[in-house]
Amino acid sequence: MIRVLFADRAENWPRYEAPLAHALAQAGVRAEIVLPDAAAPDSIDYIVYSPMGPVQDFTPFTRAKAVLNLWAGVERVVGNKTLTQPLCRMVDDGLERGMVEYVTGHVLRYHLGLDATLAQQDGIWRHDDGVPPLARNRRVVMLGLGALGAACAQTLSGLGFDVTGWSRSPKQIAGIACLDGAAGLRQALSHAEILVSLLPDTPETSNLLNAQTLALLPKGAAIINPGRGTLIDDAALLAALDAGQIGHATLDVFRVEPLPPAHPYWAHPRVTVTPHIAAESRAETAAQVVAENIRRSETGEALLYLIDRARGY
Repeated sequence: MIRVLFADRAENWPRYEAPLAHALAQAGVRAEIVLPDAAAPDSIDYIVYSPMGPVQDFTPFTRAKAVLNLWAGVERVVGNKTLTQPLCRMVDDGLERGMVEYVTGHVLRYHLGLDATLAQQDGIWRHDDGVPPLARNRRVVMLGLGALGAACAQTLSGLGFDVTGWSRSPKQIAGIACLDGAAGLRQALSHAEILVSLLPDTPETSNLLNAQTLALLPKGAAIINPGRGTLIDDAALLAALDAGQIGHATLDVFRVEPLPPAHPYWAHPRVTVTPHIAAESRAETAAQVVAENIRRSETGEALLYLIDRARGY
């Protein structure tokens, strides 16, 4: 029987205990799930991992065959010098659908001008203010075309939006105009009426949205960032909001979380703060991904969602 260490925060164990045991049994994996301090590190075969959990030094886990991350992002662990085991990120249906619903909701909010409508419930009939364009006449740009970005782009395209995607390396996605590289980024930003950022956190993406790149967007563009807080130069975004270059920003991720109460984003009239809720791993679906990867490893098959250490994702 193999040993699986659940190395997430203790308060998350009740959510995962039954789904993880069920998923392993359904996958035909005979496993004992143990908690930190309940077994010697050199007896562990697989680590179900969260960056917020108790395991930060992987050196004692000499028998571990893989580290299975419960988060989609791996930036908090991929650079850990003690990590020599294969690392897999989380890609599961629950997380993906949560992100799709969050992004779609906020894109529609900006597209339909709902903020202005809600602010005008004052008894004045403003029919002459006009109606929103149809989705096919609204240009949306998706930065990042990984599993989450591609799913969001395809959903928005299915609603009729004019969707362009950008990634560092070339991608092909049916129905989506895909751009890449520095020239592609400038082209994408130049017509992004609504910009969604779902890029990973890497040295190349840090402060990608800065004073120079924000100036490329059409005046009054909206930004939705449920990706990584490091993608945005906060000072540059605040300046662009104050100048009217950016019309509004919905931000779900930040360099420091929880976002400090005194941070200017909280009080800015053109910023919506959401508390990192866009997409979270659901225990039932995440457990199935973990169990499938353990089954694959035990039968000699390739692991799913294996991280390329050199690229950082």
